[in-house]
Amino acid sequence: MSACKRLIYLVKHRSLWTYVRRNVATWSPVGAAFNTKPHRRLDLHEKSVGLFGVPELSCPAGFQVASKKSLKNTELLVEKVCNCPPGTETVESFDQLSDGLCKVADLADFVKVAHPDPVFREAAEKTCIEIGTVVEQLNTNVELCKSLKRLLDNPDIVAQLDSDTRRVAELFMFDFEISGIHLDDNLRKEAVALHVKLLDLNNEFLVGSHMPNRIASSAIPAHLHLQFENEGSFIQIGGLHAESPDSLVCTLYSSFLISRKAHKGSVQCGLGGSRVEVPRQPNPWTRNLAIGTWNVTSLGGKEYNIEPSLYSPYLSLGACMEGLNNLFFQLYGVSLMSEHPSPGEVWSEDVRKLAVVHETEGLLGYIYCDFFHRPDKPHQDCHFTIRGGRWCQETGQYQLPVVVLMLSLPHPTKSAPTLLTPGMMENLFHEMGHAMHSMLGRTRYQHVTGTRCATDFAEVPSILMEYFATDFRVISQFARHYETGQPLPESMVARLCESKKVCGAADTQLQIFYAALDQLYHDKPLDRSTTEILKETQQKFYGLPYTPNTAWQLRFSHLIGYGAKYYSYLMSRAVASMVWKQCFVQDPLNRDMGERYRREMLAHGGAKEPMLMVEGMLKRRPTIEDFVDALVSELNPNFETFIMDSES
Repeated sequence: MSACKRLIYLVKHRSLWTYVRRNVATWSPVGAAFNTKPHRRLDLHEKSVGLFGVPELSCPAGFQVASKKSLKNTELLVEKVCNCPPGTETVESFDQLSDGLCKVADLADFVKVAHPDPVFREAAEKTCIEIGTVVEQLNTNVELCKSLKRLLDNPDIVAQLDSDTRRVAELFMFDFEISGIHLDDNLRKEAVALHVKLLDLNNEFLVGSHMPNRIASSAIPAHLHLQFENEGSFIQIGGLHAESPDSLVCTLYSSFLISRKAHKGSVQCGLGGSRVEVPRQPNPWTRNLAIGTWNVTSLGGKEYNIEPSLYSPYLSLGACMEGLNNLFFQLYGVSLMSEHPSPGEVWSEDVRKLAVVHETEGLLGYIYCDFFHRPDKPHQDCHFTIRGGRWCQETGQYQLPVVVLMLSLPHPTKSAPTLLTPGMMENLFHEMGHAMHSMLGRTRYQHVTGTRCATDFAEVPSILMEYFATDFRVISQFARHYETGQPLPESMVARLCESKKVCGAADTQLQIFYAALDQLYHDKPLDRSTTEILKETQQKFYGLPYTPNTAWQLRFSHLIGYGAKYYSYLMSRAVASMVWKQCFVQDPLNRDMGERYRREMLAHGGAKEPMLMVEGMLKRRPTIEDFVDALVSELNPNFETFIMDSES
């Protein structure tokens, strides 16, 4: 067989690892897309299609054009909703109204934090504020609310609605109520003004929470400069660096960020006189750094020998993506197919585009993978919905979902692909769980598509993926040494899983502490600083003492994203644990169980009550005791690991 025919044969049979001269791996299309640098033709005559294929967004000024177009359409839809007879059409028009605004606002919300061009970021931020202001006004529009109220107050009409339509109508009414629709004219105007101001404060807080500290290069040992971003005679220290094998990096991080008193400003936001502390050069996570360093360099590292550099050669980015591709195909019949973006479609040349294709249903949507580090990019792993899925009455077709996954991974080098630590690999699986939630949902309304669901349920699909990421039966399908092709030993995977339990109880306690703190911050108006409340709450709910002169809460961006709902993280973890142990632990690649998971949980987005989805999956209604047991059982040691280590 010729070399050319042999390569075609192997790619056809979905083989990831083929060894040719010098043991260099030949990748499948998905693996190659992430383990090699993209080669894109530069054709000056090709016209830009605009970001995400939106023609207006070929330049920053296009945001204003897109915004005006959306707002004009909004006016027409508001008039239509206010004048149409109550019924299903009312809810469909509401959803169409929401979709038109979200398609501009969600896209702008991503671009304002991720685009490398500050002009694009500024234009996107203005659009976010403009659309956000209109949304707040619509949420207190009395005539709009009356049109929905006429529907929900008529039991005969409500009885004719299908369950999804009724739930979406109730969710829209809930939005009106929490926005103060019941208030008189003057108070409603004041409420709108406060909500708009909160949007600005939220944005200012999020920007500050990701801002690195700028330190003189002369203050850092020269051999460590490569660990951080250089800026002339300064370096920028951002991110935890808790997985660094060099303990001095962790020590420096502590010295220059944790032990320094936070710089902050206070803003009177008008909510009962409470103060929102807006970070300028704030301090991050004392506990996470301590636990991360402990796992890597202390007990976890020595007893279990789980130093990340031992694992990374087996976890190239391309291998992990191929592993995800194989997993999704076996569970759902879904494949990830690499596509070449059109000119102007992506914001950075290292962004990869994946089409998500079902074996019988065809194209389900698109995932843009913004995985690599670049200057001014937030050091945060997250999922962005760019366009939600919905059934379009006006076209008779399903609007395909579009999402972005954002990581901050190192670039491949001339000698090696991007190599992931176990933590990076687990984060990749976690974020891909969010993406598949968006892709596999087929809701009628975009208001409840994919991850637009109850906060208590939103993290279940992503946390469940973490179990797949640490199961040897899954890992063994893709984890191979990028140079030798040797598989990752099962004993190493077992040690990794057990090492996570070393500080497991402390981590659970930490999450309880976060949840309690979140509740206190969003309770009655604060009569003292958030740092004072933090110190008191930490002493009450957490085992490690507060570190003087720190204010890590100013790095806690989830205070904005969750807003008094951070407790839901533990709820989601408990549900994911129950689903894994009852449905997947015996066979994590079982297609029937994958189809059941999609049918009972992923397909509904937020169109179904979370507990009903959990009941459908588990075939029982879990009790409070079940939730507690699910969390506690995660801490039980597996003594087979110690036997395996002694035998090896």
